[in-house]
Amino acid sequence: MKFVFDLDGTICFKGEPVSERMVQCLLDLKSSGHELFFASARPIRDMLPVLDVRLHSYPLIGGNGSLLYQGGEVIHSNSFHPNDLEKIHELIDQYEATYLIDSEWDYAYTGPNDHPILDFLDPANLARSLPVESLNRIVKILLLTSTNYQDLSKDLKSLDIVVNNHTNEEVVDLSPAKIHKWSALSTFGVSEMDFIAFGNDSNDVSMFKKAKHAVMVGYHEGLSGYADEHIPLIDDYEGEIIKKLKELSFTYTEVKE
Repeated sequence: MKFVFDLDGTICFKGEPVSERMVQCLLDLKSSGHELFFASARPIRDMLPVLDVRLHSYPLIGGNGSLLYQGGEVIHSNSFHPNDLEKIHELIDQYEATYLIDSEWDYAYTGPNDHPILDFLDPANLARSLPVESLNRIVKILLLTSTNYQDLSKDLKSLDIVVNNHTNEEVVDLSPAKIHKWSALSTFGVSEMDFIAFGNDSNDVSMFKKAKHAVMVGYHEGLSGYADEHIPLIDDYEGEIIKKLKELSFTYTEVKE
């Protein structure tokens, strides 16, 4: 069976790398004959530092589906159409929005100096911070602050792009049209109902809808309707996630696909 994992809030927490006991569990899954995929809102450069080097050889999906990484390189990327970028920049100006804008590797940042996203941004210093005009092939946009979050979100949703709202932080996450985690899994050759998904946020909905079995870590209202199981973030929740992985590994090894 194929297992697909979101990262932050699903198998790693509070900006820390995936723990050794979780890494060992994932490697045990592989040893049992399962396939591993990692799918994150982070761009690839920010995924690599939180994944143990022993996991770098597995398929990675970054930027909510805009970046595909395998064999030590980005093998496929999807970028915004220039017309969409123009409209987004108009809205950025209109609502005085600050942002983190990602190309395939480098980025442009105009957000506050104390914004929490900085704890996750290029922790291994693998990329360059550049003016947005210097970026090629923009693959993901995160709008961090604005003068009117509600109206900005509404206007963005009128565009032909993918919009994920993180309402607790009043942050808006943008991807190119029709790009999400499920579209990326499809590009990797994964079939509907042929994988198990672990996730925790609205950007996991696309893959939860297509999964054979979906496990929500923590709670997200928009994701909960598509989850088959829920692991609360209480007590030793990482231990509970590992326990569930071992259970699913046994169940789907026994099936002998």
